[in-house]
Amino acid sequence: MRRDFAIDQIAQPEAGKVLFGAAGLTFMANKRGNPNWGRPRQPASVLGTEFDLQVRQLRLAPENYVASTSLRKWCEENKNHIPEWLLKAWNMSVNSDLTGAA
Repeated sequence: MRRDFAIDQIAQPEAGKVLFGAAGLTFMANKRGNPNWGRPRQPASVLGTEFDLQVRQLRLAPENYVASTSLRKWCEENKNHIPEWLLKAWNMSVNSDLTGAA
């Protein structure tokens, strides 16, 4: 009995199919499902707070935070994102009402 099929059908089968070849039956692995099942999650990239992003943009080292005028200006507009030690160093207070109601 002769089968009519091209060689590329054998060399590149779809996932989950059975091949009939000269060597017998060959089973292809099924490509469905989550390949990371049971593996621990990779740590998410940590972007940090808005304060951290601003410090990174200004390229400041922690010892230069208090002396930076541009950082202080940004912090005056965004008081709720600043570390407490920096607020104390600048003698700034934070509005504890975060609801935004006037």
